[in-house]
Amino acid sequence: MHYDKIKDKFAKLIDLFPAFRKLFYYSLDMLLLRQWYVKRAIKKHFSKNNPIRFYDAGAGFGQYSYFVLKYFNKARVQAVDLKKDYMDSFGRYAKLVGWQDFTAQQADLVDYLPKDKFDLIVAIDILEHIENDRQVLQNFRQVLDKGGKLIISSPSTFDESAKFVAEHVRPGYDKEEIISKLENAGFKIISFDYSYGKFGHLAWLLTMKYPMSLLGKSKLFFLLLPLYYIVLYPISAFLMWLDLKMKNKVGTGIVVVAE
Repeated sequence: MHYDKIKDKFAKLIDLFPAFRKLFYYSLDMLLLRQWYVKRAIKKHFSKNNPIRFYDAGAGFGQYSYFVLKYFNKARVQAVDLKKDYMDSFGRYAKLVGWQDFTAQQADLVDYLPKDKFDLIVAIDILEHIENDRQVLQNFRQVLDKGGKLIISSPSTFDESAKFVAEHVRPGYDKEEIISKLENAGFKIISFDYSYGKFGHLAWLLTMKYPMSLLGKSKLFFLLLPLYYIVLYPISAFLMWLDLKMKNKVGTGIVVVAE
């Protein structure tokens, strides 16, 4: 499946209608279980009252940059993505709302090395798209300051559907592979969790896969989306909550915190 085509449609919408961006971010928070895991990890390791230097690597729509800028009292954020239109759009939005300590730019994470040091780096559903992931991890290591944290989210090798995503260069990671690559790059593993266990995977089917598949077939499904989610979202939200509270033995996603 070509998810990028669907993502590009949403990117154009939030660029044309800036007021829609907040609603879009709120929707992602509701629908994407990985955001629940990542934000829980950020809140666990960083106090909202402390200044934070944040590197949003492969920022996409910019929802994590938005979260950090809103959650922390003092934050300096650099967002980088391979897609220039995404970063240009987010940069325009930042100027519109008056964010001062924020920059967005287009760059390839394999070649790009920021000039600054950071307290927090997130790479969310990015590494599975990059052939030379070892170089990216080494780049992260060079710009992560002492005591800083790297948070990675990616599909796991238990995710059979990830094998059919056209944009992936690998289907995901098993526990041993991602830990080995992080340690070889000079990181210490703080935590490893499987996300999207049996409850989370079922929620993903209901909230993401089925709706996105239908949207890919016809734009008319946009008209039915509100009714679809009114009926099924309460069930999906409860399933995601169960997934977050449990220690999954396996899952179709991984969330790793390293320093």
